[in-house]
Amino acid sequence: MIELGPNRYGKAAIRLVRVGRDTTPHRLRDLTVAIALEGDFTAAHVDGDNSLVVATDTMKNTTYALAAEHLTGSIEAFAAVLGRHFLEFEQVDRAIVNIREHAWRAIDVDGTPAPDAFTRTGEGTRVATVAVGHDATVVEAGIEDLIVMKTTRSAFSGFPRDRYTTLAETDDRLMATKVTAIWRYGAPDIDFDATWDAVRGTLLEVFADHDSPSVQTSIWIMAKAMLERHEELDEVRMVLPNLHHWTVDLDRFGIDNDRLVYIATTEPHGLIEATVRRSEAT
Repeated sequence: MIELGPNRYGKAAIRLVRVGRDTTPHRLRDLTVAIALEGDFTAAHVDGDNSLVVATDTMKNTTYALAAEHLTGSIEAFAAVLGRHFLEFEQVDRAIVNIREHAWRAIDVDGTPAPDAFTRTGEGTRVATVAVGHDATVVEAGIEDLIVMKTTRSAFSGFPRDRYTTLAETDDRLMATKVTAIWRYGAPDIDFDATWDAVRGTLLEVFADHDSPSVQTSIWIMAKAMLERHEELDEVRMVLPNLHHWTVDLDRFGIDNDRLVYIATTEPHGLIEATVRRSEAT
């Protein structure tokens, strides 16, 4: 017997810019939105019956329409509004809304933010995913593409060696990575903007302040601190790719290169991932 398994569909890469002109500087919101629906769509797959299929073009138009009134606070709150809207269709069991917010900052003019001129920041992309169901709402938030570097206090040694191992052990290396950190909230009704700012601050502070024997240990130290300092979080998932910086061999030029000049490479790179969560044990 053959049957249809789990399925979902939706609209991705919905680009949306909203300009709030009731403040100075203007509030510029730049989002990329993705919507996915799960529910009773078997007939569309196996019978070609589209009577229950909400068009993905409708999802796009709904996003723009609701942004006019509802994109005034956090991206988590806006995602929840979108999710609840699509849950009103009786064939939809769950609506998953993912939003990436691309940050802009007012340009400084003689020490004052310009009212209507902005520059894109490069300090990572804020992300949120809200899954709205009939019984529960799950909110995840985080940051992507946050590039950070430690120029000392990072090591990697004591690893297994075989005939294919050429990497030298080191107790002081340059460590750089592009952080993806996603955390799950324990409740769907907190101050998302303030909490996100605080959690991001903890991540950066702990990254800067700890001694790292490995990227794996760095994930544990940072995620553990995020959970300890912020009771709103239930779980933290982190992905840290190595942005390798290899010391250039300048011996042939008679130059001693003591961790001074590096070659920056991105491929191939190590990719370290882990989830740190609260234990169910009391």
